[in-house]
Amino acid sequence: MMLKKIPSFMDAELLWTLASMGHGDEIAIVDRNFSARRVADRTSSKRLIVLPGVDATTAVAGILELFPLDDFVEFPIIHMGPVEDHTLLLDVHAEVIAACCLAEGRAINSRAVERAAYYPLAEASFAVVQTAEARPYANFILKKGVVSAGR
Repeated sequence: MMLKKIPSFMDAELLWTLASMGHGDEIAIVDRNFSARRVADRTSSKRLIVLPGVDATTAVAGILELFPLDDFVEFPIIHMGPVEDHTLLLDVHAEVIAACCLAEGRAINSRAVERAAYYPLAEASFAVVQTAEARPYANFILKKGVVSAGR
């Protein structure tokens, strides 16, 4: 990528996807074990962007350099919780939430959902970004906010 201030892992397809999303649209960021192609085929854009060698935290932090999270909702992030207890906050969840707080300069709340409940939410997203994240349950949905003159 030959543009300034664009994270090095971003390609033209991911940039197009992020720019095409409107306020309130959602994007699923998933781990390497997620059934990304099947779910992406059911999204509104039918796009699957694969980020080889990029972990979940890096992917989310990079995406949030280009668009804000929605500040009109209580939970601008959703994450897939473990099967045994979907409310358990794993290290990967805490890292991604911390990256979101840093990018936004405010406290960000993430809503944990059960594994089975995550799939239809991801299918309702605009697109799917599959990372190389190896840690289990590293599956997130980000809701895009308003890009204003001050942001």
